[in-house]
Amino acid sequence: MITQDKRLLGGVAGAVLLAAVGGFSVARCTADPSATTAPAEKSGESKTPPDSLAMTVNAIREAGIAVETIRAGGLGSEIVVQGQVTASPAGEALVTARAGGAVTRVFKRLGDPVRVGEALAVVESRDAAQIAADRTAAAARAVLAQKNLARERYLFDQKVSARVDLERAQADAAAAEAEARRAQVSAGAANVTSDGRGVIVASPIAGRVTSENVSLGAFVQPETELFRVADPSKIQVEAAISPGDVTRLAAGDRAIVELVDGRTVEGRVRAVTPTLSGDTRSATALVEVPGGILQPGLGVRVRLMPSQGAATNAIVVPEDAVQSVDGRDAVFVRTQQGFRARFVTLGRRSAGRVEIVSGLQSGATIATRNAFLLKAELGKGAGEEE
Repeated sequence: MITQDKRLLGGVAGAVLLAAVGGFSVARCTADPSATTAPAEKSGESKTPPDSLAMTVNAIREAGIAVETIRAGGLGSEIVVQGQVTASPAGEALVTARAGGAVTRVFKRLGDPVRVGEALAVVESRDAAQIAADRTAAAARAVLAQKNLARERYLFDQKVSARVDLERAQADAAAAEAEARRAQVSAGAANVTSDGRGVIVASPIAGRVTSENVSLGAFVQPETELFRVADPSKIQVEAAISPGDVTRLAAGDRAIVELVDGRTVEGRVRAVTPTLSGDTRSATALVEVPGGILQPGLGVRVRLMPSQGAATNAIVVPEDAVQSVDGRDAVFVRTQQGFRARFVTLGRRSAGRVEIVSGLQSGATIATRNAFLLKAELGKGAGEEE
């Protein structure tokens, strides 16, 4: 009896196992094949092309990679010269003492920011005291002349004094008023202190102190330069050009200022000097550039795009922007995800610049400084794929 029960139980277990295996086989056969291939397709879509590099804006900035938007025009349409950043006429002020005397207070030092009309120092001066005294005396005489005029007008209305006395009083009042105004303007121009003991040395513009030549207790002569203040937002670039290029340039021509670190700044030619310098025998092109980027005294290289230049369809880029990828010349074009290598055909070279005859269109943004880092990263990615 026991033996029959064991056989029956074994048969039931075998039937259950056979049904489970059969159900698993049916499920595999009837499963949707697209469900198993979907993840592979998804990963394939997000894969970066082999000639591209994905880089964020922060990564590009940290790597020190500079970019530049290029324009059409061959080497014949560029004038590459050296220039120097200077303050514009309205961007720098020489601050002097309006009267001679001893420096009693100094409020600003080299590099300090200043506002328009802010005091930089105070000079105690006898001349200031004399100017303040003349102002007070002139104001008192004007008041007295007005009183005399009022009295003479009253007497004339009462038929007591003659008209000539009234007219003399009117002339005296006008002269006294003019003298009071002159004394007031003179005191204001000298910037005399309220107590009349000294003059205030104030800045006529806003900016930063770029030079100082003052010490406490030192005696200074009138109109001696004590400070120099420059506004970094009002600058220009003076570029020396050869006599043969003077007629090619005109006001409004495009200019690109190249910094030492590879960055570029767009500018416009404001004017070209009509005469040549006696020392260098060259003319000067004044280029207006945005403020806050360049500092006065900085030496830069300037690329001028003359309106009379022989423009071509060739693209001109820095030589550092061209890299050898797989034995071919290529540049790295900026994309939304990062950069992409684009093979190009090169033309003439001059002054660190090279023409691109084909393979690149005007208006594209390419990597210039540190473009070799992109080449190295691209080669690293190709090696990992292999």
